Amino acid sequence: MEILNPYNDKEFLDDKLMVVDVKAKVSEGRLYQIEIQLLTYRHLPERMVYTWCDIISQQLQSGNDYSLLKPVYSIWLLAENLLPGETDYAHEYKLQNRQGRTLADLGGIHLLELKKFTAERIETEEQRWLQFFKEGEQLDEAALPDWMNTDEMRQAMKTLKLFSDKERDYHAYQARQNYLREQRTIQIEREEDLREIERFKQENERIQHDMEQAQQDLQRERIEKQAALQEKESAQAEIERLKALLAQSKQ
Repeated sequence: MEILNPYNDKEFLDDKLMVVDVKAKVSEGRLYQIEIQLLTYRHLPERMVYTWCDIISQQLQSGNDYSLLKPVYSIWLLAENLLPGETDYAHEYKLQNRQGRTLADLGGIHLLELKKFTAERIETEEQRWLQFFKEGEQLDEAALPDWMNTDEMRQAMKTLKLFSDKERDYHAYQARQNYLREQRTIQIEREEDLREIERFKQENERIQHDMEQAQQDLQRERIEKQAALQEKESAQAEIERLKALLAQSKQ
């Protein structure tokens, strides 16, 4: 396996590591993008699709044939749940139609929601890695549990330690751009929420104003009806008075 960027990391809020982005190519030519995401946000799925497509497109130089494209497998390890309505922790997305037929074998996007993963016993390699990503920071390198007793897991512990010490490598610029892009996305989402709150407030004020206007109109209509009734009663009384005067004059 050729690691294309072994340490592409960035700091986020409160000096917490938000994303670890590792891209690797195995001997068969397949490409892997592995990301650890501590925080989720509304437009994270769009970012997943964007980065997957970006890695696919970067394979070809000017004049290259499309047949040179290799599958790209984007693997996202999520510390927070992204799909609350789903009970499974593992999700796979590919270019397929409704009948499940693949349009092109270009890999896909795999989501692993760590919060949903539970295992009484660690028996498979997938379980071993998922448990490592959940508990790696709390493990003591000098007293590892039995499920960590493999060459790969011991190497993973060493790599985890290097992540905290190593300076940003030549992909730091890309990491910085991703950071700024996420910051802008989160800021836009917050502004959209504030605008929605303001629209809701204005709508409530408009409804309140309409209700007050309706009450005023109703009160004015009631007063006008009372005035019309009084005028009618006054006119009727005047007619009766004139009738009485006419009757007296005839006598």
